[in-house]
Amino acid sequence: MYRVGIDLGGTNIKVGIVDETQRILAQDSVPTNVNRPYQKVIEDMANLSSEILEKLGLSKEGLKGIGIGSPGTVDAKDGIVAYSNNFGWENIPLVAEMRKYFDCPIEISNDANCAALGEVKAGAAKDIANAVLLTLGTGVGGGVILDGKVFEGAHAGGAELGHTSLIFGGERCTCGRRGCVEAYVSASALIRDARRAAADCPESEMNRLCSGNLNAMNGKIPFDAAESGDVAAKRVVEKYIIYLGEAIANFVNIFRPDVVLLSGGVCNQGEKLTKPVSEYIKGKCFAGEKAFIPQVRCAILGNNAGIIGAANLI
Repeated sequence: MYRVGIDLGGTNIKVGIVDETQRILAQDSVPTNVNRPYQKVIEDMANLSSEILEKLGLSKEGLKGIGIGSPGTVDAKDGIVAYSNNFGWENIPLVAEMRKYFDCPIEISNDANCAALGEVKAGAAKDIANAVLLTLGTGVGGGVILDGKVFEGAHAGGAELGHTSLIFGGERCTCGRRGCVEAYVSASALIRDARRAAADCPESEMNRLCSGNLNAMNGKIPFDAAESGDVAAKRVVEKYIIYLGEAIANFVNIFRPDVVLLSGGVCNQGEKLTKPVSEYIKGKCFAGEKAFIPQVRCAILGNNAGIIGAANLI
């Protein structure tokens, strides 16, 4: 039995056929071109799915179902994307529109939820029932898996971990509030703080690594500069670890998962990120080491997590 997993992104629509062993048999992608009627985007999702099935010699009749991961606030129960800021979508009947092309079961969830489910089924948390995933990218997405299933909340918009409050009245977040987790632990926040520190300290190694062009700053530079002993970069990285550690400790106190997973470009730092964060949360989680402290790991599936996770919504 095989399933279609669709990872709907702002740049590309990625589609894969996933078998019972969580292996992606084949995958492909097409540009999303979000500035079109939603019907055209969904038509491309359906056509690409059909094309891949045909290339594999698989029939629609043997398809167990289709799972779709979408950015934004997703009403999984009713199959609707209630709101997606990046797409300019509101109340899009994604499942109903997709059923014009397929009559198999179709399920949707938030893309971060799907990434978390993918890591639980086939990645860094394989065979682990309870996990929290944070995607540290342009923003911060959150996925919560409890007893092997996506935790959606009673209504659309649950598990938006990046938009919980970390510092009241702090940095402005993309959602319009101030002090959200996203405003402090996203890759964008790390780059913002590194730029500020480099501007304040012209002698910082960070300036050399970005050739004096602060617009060329990225999330790797402060870690590299800190490792070379640069004081300003060390302060940036240490603050980032504290912010991330505080956020994770909050989520551990709420969900007490078996493992906390981190994904996104910042995670290319590997143990330079996970080791200090793991140490930090030991003293911040309720009851400390008298209670269970989950491991903090980097996700391993990369772009395949969303496809595998979406397929496992079925």
